[in-house]
Amino acid sequence: MIKLIAVDMDGTFLNDQKTYNKSRFEQLLKQMQQQNIHFVVASGNQYFQLRSFFPDNYQDIAFVSENGANIVLGETAFYNAELDPSAIPAILESIEQTNPSALIICGKNSAYIADSISDKGFEYASFYYPQIKKLTNLQMVTQENDALFKFALSHSPDNMPVALEALKEKLAPWLIPVTSGHEDIDLIIPGVHKFSGLQRLGELWQIKPEEMMAFGDSGNDLEMLENVKYSYAMANASKPVQAAANYSIGSNNTEDLLDTIQQVCQGTFVY
Repeated sequence: MIKLIAVDMDGTFLNDQKTYNKSRFEQLLKQMQQQNIHFVVASGNQYFQLRSFFPDNYQDIAFVSENGANIVLGETAFYNAELDPSAIPAILESIEQTNPSALIICGKNSAYIADSISDKGFEYASFYYPQIKKLTNLQMVTQENDALFKFALSHSPDNMPVALEALKEKLAPWLIPVTSGHEDIDLIIPGVHKFSGLQRLGELWQIKPEEMMAFGDSGNDLEMLENVKYSYAMANASKPVQAAANYSIGSNNTEDLLDTIQQVCQGTFVY
């Protein structure tokens, strides 16, 4: 029996217009609650951004945000990872050697970006990180008294493969680079990922991985899809993600994901 359903957001739960069928989902959420099925949003994005998609019912949702580094139950803090502040200067120096086109430092209270960012770049960053602060020098982030747990950066498509390999070498053992879609790379703390977040929630709610369902499309979904029994790769997912999942489903621009949840709620899902 499925007791937890986890969804990635971009490229999975959200269509390409960054929306979803709200009225249908609200009905499904009520049905999930009635059947004691926990709905979890598992994303690399900031908690405040994820919560904004569910203004009327976020209190009934668990958020495994920042790739598992910040877990919030509705609006109640549950868990957050934290990097050793003394490692931040060396990490930033290593990242900057790969010449990212954008760099955001992610913390529990806020995200941080250099004030040299263009207005257009800041507007784009603010969509994914509504709680964001400009710093004259990113090395000043250690003075913010915040728990820092992730770095998000962008590279051009041509530079992406080289940057990914360089970051793997330079940042071990502090951080692990994973692709998060488009030209974006998330640098996450080893052992902290979406599935580790689901494990923590599973311990809280006494739910095993074989009682979980998950949907995803990008590299930061791999651990989740590899370890959850009912794992689905979207049709638009990368090949490694499709290989990691046990099942496949239509693209994020269909309602196949909601169809599958409805089957679970109605008892017509084939186990």
